[in-house]
Amino acid sequence: MVDPDGRPSIAGGTDGMTRTDWTRAEIADLFDLPFTELLFRAAEVHRAHHAAGEVQLCTLLSIKTGGCPEDCGYCSQSAHAKSGLKAEKLMDVEAVLAAAAEARAHGSRRFCMGAAWREPKDRDMAKVCAMVAGVKAMGLETCMTLGMLTATQARQLKEAGLDYYNHNIDTSPEHYGEIISTRTFQERLDTLDEVREAGISVCCGGIVGMGEARADRVGFIHALATLPRHPESVPVNALVPVKGTVLGDMFAGEKMIDDIEFVRTVAVARITMPRSMVRLSAGRESMSEAAQALCFLAGANSIFTGDKLLTTANAGDSADAAMLAKLGLKPMENAEPMRAMEKA
Repeated sequence: MVDPDGRPSIAGGTDGMTRTDWTRAEIADLFDLPFTELLFRAAEVHRAHHAAGEVQLCTLLSIKTGGCPEDCGYCSQSAHAKSGLKAEKLMDVEAVLAAAAEARAHGSRRFCMGAAWREPKDRDMAKVCAMVAGVKAMGLETCMTLGMLTATQARQLKEAGLDYYNHNIDTSPEHYGEIISTRTFQERLDTLDEVREAGISVCCGGIVGMGEARADRVGFIHALATLPRHPESVPVNALVPVKGTVLGDMFAGEKMIDDIEFVRTVAVARITMPRSMVRLSAGRESMSEAAQALCFLAGANSIFTGDKLLTTANAGDSADAAMLAKLGLKPMENAEPMRAMEKA
């Protein structure tokens, strides 16, 4: 589907506003556009749906670190990895709330909590829900990633006040088996269905630079952009090779995706999912300020700030504040503008 000038159209789709019928050929054509043309189109889409000069600051905390039975090839928290990371117990509620309060004081408006589980145990849900309720009471947007969920667990999180549930598809359906064998691509989609059914907004993205071809990046975007409803949040990560993980040892010392290709991925995500928040996630610490500026131009409007993302290093609050000031970008004050767009 194209506009009269030959551009891929964002019109149509099940809600009459955004498309969910993208083809892989159309997405591949976007990736193949001259770089400046692609960024121009992405910026047009971004400005039509979001405040161009605002970036939401988010903080991510590992509330249960290590010992995960999954064999994700990128993850230092996998029990299959030899990263030296020790398994820890679920954090106390008070410690999580203290971390959330600190994040809020540093300007974060979204607080994300991640546990290294295949799925949460029912015995842990009361504690997890108390974390959600406590963070929500601070006026922060709440997000959790706990692995696969049952319908009952999803409803419990909704009742506790959870705004978003993160469950990434990681890569294209075709490349997925090269990265993970302990959970299927369809199981990830099934969890997204449970989250949607419970009335929680979806946060779903993936990782680039895991040895995939551009065709896999096309497939990754296609899988997200053709969901019945686009994820309200789309985190785009660049692989951070961690020693002792399968991919970390395979790609040690290498940069598996160049900055221009990463920016292309952000821009295509923005064009195909115009109302979503596109979040720069892991891998930002290895990007120059210029590369990050191109990502913002391409439609990224959220970053994870702080010194750590779960277990990997991050740029830090002061460095991010200095970069945003240099670029003339303002931290988003709250999530209300985004919420209004989601309901439109």
